[in-house]
Amino acid sequence: SKMTVKAVKMPCTSANVYTKVPDGGWGWTVAFAFFVVEALTYGIIKSFGVFFNDLMESFDETNSRISWIISICVFVQTFTAPLSTVLSNRFGHRLVVMAGGLLVSAGMVIASFARGVLDMYVTIGIVSGLGYCLSFLPTVTILSQYFDKRRSLVTAVASTGECFAVFSFAPAITALKEQIGWRYSMLSVGVLQLGITACGSLLRPIVIREQQEVKAQPPEESTETKYMLENEQTCTSIESIDSGVDITTSPSNVPGKTKAEPKSEEPKQHGQNPVENNGTPPEPKTKLLDFSVMRDYSFICYAFFGLFATLGFFAPSLYIIPLSRSLGIGKDHSAYILSAMAIAEVFGRIFAGWVLNKKPIRKIYIELICVVLLSVALVAFPFASGFWGLMICSVYFGFMLGTVAGTHIPLLAEDDVVGIERMSSAAGVYVFIQSLAGLAGPPLAGVLVDTTKNYSSAFYSCAAGMVLGAVFLALVRPCKTGLCHQQQQQQVEESTAGPPPELPDDFIDMDIGKAENSGKGSDSV
Repeated sequence: SKMTVKAVKMPCTSANVYTKVPDGGWGWTVAFAFFVVEALTYGIIKSFGVFFNDLMESFDETNSRISWIISICVFVQTFTAPLSTVLSNRFGHRLVVMAGGLLVSAGMVIASFARGVLDMYVTIGIVSGLGYCLSFLPTVTILSQYFDKRRSLVTAVASTGECFAVFSFAPAITALKEQIGWRYSMLSVGVLQLGITACGSLLRPIVIREQQEVKAQPPEESTETKYMLENEQTCTSIESIDSGVDITTSPSNVPGKTKAEPKSEEPKQHGQNPVENNGTPPEPKTKLLDFSVMRDYSFICYAFFGLFATLGFFAPSLYIIPLSRSLGIGKDHSAYILSAMAIAEVFGRIFAGWVLNKKPIRKIYIELICVVLLSVALVAFPFASGFWGLMICSVYFGFMLGTVAGTHIPLLAEDDVVGIERMSSAAGVYVFIQSLAGLAGPPLAGVLVDTTKNYSSAFYSCAAGMVLGAVFLALVRPCKTGLCHQQQQQQVEESTAGPPPELPDDFIDMDIGKAENSGKGSDSV
């Protein structure tokens, strides 16, 4: 029993245990960590456009080949999302994010010594891309577990880290390149990204004890209690087994070789919490990755929305500076346009979080409206002329991008999609499906630009993808309600039909006896 006490207490020293979702507490520290992780992951990816012209001149490459650097990075980041989910469920969010921070930094530092675009594909595309996945997804997942009522608002505000990063990094890197060159500037960015590892150390796991209490109630415990209390030896063994054992919600701490029936009596005897000590066998281990979400039609539609909407997430940030340069706008003013887009995105994220935090409100419909307006913003870019025209379009696009980018992953926790219980696995599968668009989006835009010699074609392709995403997003709620109605009808039919009548044990014997009697009667006749 002493060994069992140690096994129960040690996990609790590194986890925050609550009786319900705290909506605060250590969650505020996790929110700050997510803010910094956003800044050092997506903030750097969106600011990478400041290196585009330097890389094309240094490596003598075309627009589309340079675009493959970010495309491979985004593809690896999203394609390996299920791996991030599996590692987080196996080793915990903290270690996974810290390892991701090391990979991100190492890839960017090594890229500063690259001698060709192929080196960039490996260092930033594969190494840093894997690190981005291991850093971002576990952080947003554990943040959603710390909040319930304030989840939308807190996640939206914390996700503004990438916006502040773009606002500050774009002018800073541009100025730094003028002093020390693009290679040392990239090296400095890589060293700065080591901060992800420090943020990962703040991600303490959370345990909601009350949810496990409800699941652990055995249905036939009362009858077993009466029977077992009649045995004096059993009562003695109960006290010897459970003396000094702390109650925990982890199913892995249930002794597998002790008798289940004696342990079920202690909570009834002394009024303790029946989380561990019950007459049922130990709960099955949590699945490292649950692909059952793929059978949910509402999730499938939402995944297709993410697939097509991703086409419009990255390309505008990458091509806004080349577009402004093609219109005769200087380097400094081009950086200001990108910074203005980032600031507008901050307000868009906060506004979306504030609106989605209101109740009662159907969040999936608010997201649909924002996606439609974002499509309009993408179409408006080709009609802009001059500095102020691009500035207005960038501010409008940044605001609408913030309303969508800061909420599309947290919305997986809503009941209209999959719910908080399956969010971890759903997020991995959802981001995995996005990987195809992340790989094809920027190169497709680059090919269109090289073919048409016009940057407007890149924004048109993004707008087309966003419109398709809006169509699938509109189908999420109807699929969910239709599936629920079908399940309710099946339950009603099963309840009205009722169980089949039970036949007596001697039913066959009675029929055989009747047959024999009738046979004897006919013989006598």
